Amino acid sequence: AIIPLANVAADLVEQLLDRAFGEGRQARTAYRIREGVGSLEALSFAALDEDEYLAGTIQLWPVTLTDPEGRNHPLIMVGPVAVLPEKQSEGYGKALMLAALGAIDSGSALPQMMIGDPDYYGRFFGFSAEPTQNWHCPGPFDRGRLLVRCDNPAILPEEGMLGPWPAALKE
Repeated sequence: AIIPLANVAADLVEQLLDRAFGEGRQARTAYRIREGVGSLEALSFAALDEDEYLAGTIQLWPVTLTDPEGRNHPLIMVGPVAVLPEKQSEGYGKALMLAALGAIDSGSALPQMMIGDPDYYGRFFGFSAEPTQNWHCPGPFDRGRLLVRCDNPAILPEEGMLGPWPAALKE
């Protein structure tokens, strides 16, 4: 079952993230990109297994790409997509991605970005590293894993720095 992440105790989510990503996960570049902002509650979900135990989570975040002229271009950051190690390869991650991406209003959708496997996320969900080749992150990252999903990539700045969405920091 896929349920709103808000219906799950925060400590259970943190325990799942620890198991899925291990020690030191908060030092990853993805955490720096979304630092100081809360996840988008309406776009964040949990997957429960057949016994109704937490098996996976997905969170989406308001972030921005700041171009060289200092203009902010809002984006939605997808991830982490976390599944318990013993539940991986059972379809939980794919179901969470479909739920989160399906909850985005296609009529007013912001481009979505993530750091992930380009083959998997490209094949199943339309993400690509091609438009992000001159994008930068506040920490180390593999350029080939910096992905974006957008109906018209030509609207995206060719260059910029990813970080928290300033408007979301004020809320």
